[in-house]
Order: sequence, then structure tokens, then C-alpha cells
Amino acid sequence: MKKLKISVLFTDDKFIRSLNNKYRGIDKPTDVLSFSLQEGAVKSPELESDKLLGDIIISVETAQRQADNLNHSMEKELTVLLIHGLLHLTGYDHEKDKDYKIMRGKESEILKIFALQPYV
Repeated sequence: MKKLKISVLFTDDKFIRSLNNKYRGIDKPTDVLSFSLQEGAVKSPELESDKLLGDIIISVETAQRQADNLNHSMEKELTVLLIHGLLHLTGYDHEKDKDYKIMRGKESEILKIFALQPYV
């Protein structure tokens, strides 16, 4: 089994908004941002052990609002966002409808491993 490294930062809406604006040109908070340290899209079979994949930044304020709106726990929401961020670091994206379906399917697959139901 490969050992991979990531950094995770839990922050507030103000900080993630500034990052979202700086790197994506979107001047509003978001739930999760991922910054890959790998070149291009890297799928898991190509990953080398002991590599730092990148950074995942999660807004706990946005996560709490989403958990409340979806009527589930903060723990589940943070797990979903962490998985979402990890998938981005390994090359998944959701810009196109086809890619969105693939990424959502992979999220659901991983959530089931943790005995969590995916979003409905």
C-alpha cells in the first residue's frame, strides 16, 4: 500500500474567499479548495509513495452551513469535503457533466467505505 501525504487546513469563510478570488477569480467563499503539487492529472496507479500530493483547504463555516442545510452531521460534511479535495488532488474534476458524474460516483464509492450515505 502506498503512503501519500497531504496537508489539510481548516479555515474560515474570509480566508477561503480570498484564496478563491486569488486563484479562481471567484470573489465568494467556497467549501473546499485543492492545490495539487503534481504536474497534470495524476490517477492513483501513477502516484509514488511518500509524495506530497498537495493542499486541501476547507472552510468550517461553509461546511457547517452545508451540514445544516443537508440535515447531516458536521463530521459527515467534513468527510465529504476531504474526499472531494483528495479526488481533485488525484486528477478528478467536475467542470463537464461527464466528469461530474464520474467524480460523484467515485465520491459515493469512497463514502460507502466509511459507511456514509452519499448526497441524495
